[in-house]
Amino acid sequence: MRIAICSSFVPFVNGGARFIVEWLTTRLREHGHTVELIYLPMNETRPESLLRQMGAYRMMDLSHSVDRIITTRPPSHLIQHPKKVVWFIHHFRLFYDLWDTPHRGFPDDPRHRALREAIVRADTTGLSEAHRLFTNSQVVADRVKRFNGLAPEVLYPPLLKVDHFHDAGQGDEIVYICRTEGHKRQHLLLEAFSHVKTPVKLRICGTGFNPVYGEQMREYIDRHGLHDKVTYIDRWISEEEKASWLSTALAAAYLPEDEDSYGYPSLEAAHSRKPILTTTDSGGVLEFVEHGRNGAIADPDPRAIAEAVDQLWTDKARTAAMGVQAHERVKELKIDWSHVVERLLS
Repeated sequence: MRIAICSSFVPFVNGGARFIVEWLTTRLREHGHTVELIYLPMNETRPESLLRQMGAYRMMDLSHSVDRIITTRPPSHLIQHPKKVVWFIHHFRLFYDLWDTPHRGFPDDPRHRALREAIVRADTTGLSEAHRLFTNSQVVADRVKRFNGLAPEVLYPPLLKVDHFHDAGQGDEIVYICRTEGHKRQHLLLEAFSHVKTPVKLRICGTGFNPVYGEQMREYIDRHGLHDKVTYIDRWISEEEKASWLSTALAAAYLPEDEDSYGYPSLEAAHSRKPILTTTDSGGVLEFVEHGRNGAIADPDPRAIAEAVDQLWTDKARTAAMGVQAHERVKELKIDWSHVVERLLS
């Protein structure tokens, strides 16, 4: 089958939105399909330009050149095709669930309300045209139902390769490996380590696009004398380093604010048989992590997180058992490429 995978992208920004597209391309080719990857750039920093950019996707006609298209990141779902499969990973959230929050960043005035209505209308049209409609999490599925009146099927995205992830025993570190951004909240875990009472340590790995955030964390470590407890590696790390540090971790952490999905850090921990520490407001992560079974869920407060960290250290047998259950959770939710390919091509 000739398949076009279509998505938007932000130049020079890598992350889950690109991984899901590139990994799907690899797996479909392994299944014998001819796959073309089609990206169009997207600039979300200027709300007034969104409709014009969305129009570029709407004008794209692939109906006679490919047998099926699979779209992911918005607004690629606006492309028209009789066999359009949408694997929807998020809305333009400032015009949806973040509208009545400080994150919006522009006024609630007639001009922006009209823009919001037009975006929702266009999204609903594009999504309702789908031959099959999927989302990457229940969180996103619930938003689609709430705002667009549609009922997608949840289809969880796997990692491309998992063989290098392994369990090499319990060490003394909580490991947080992720792009460092304010909404990923590495600072929250760092602040918790001012309150931990056990000898547990913290390793934060990753960098981001806001150097100020990293500098603030370094200043916090200096100011609170945490150098003996905290290791902060401010760079992109290799897959080999990631697998190695996870393999000997006590547990992994992923504490984003209101995340769209469980996030690849959760899967990387699970394939390493490590429990995941997260928070009650971390959104899609809570679809994967079950408190006391395969991880720990704390209130988004440094002292509450510190207490959860100390419990992971104090009862290491229970912590190890939760790591095993994290690996089992991957199977329970059918997070594997065979299932994904079967559903997308159904």
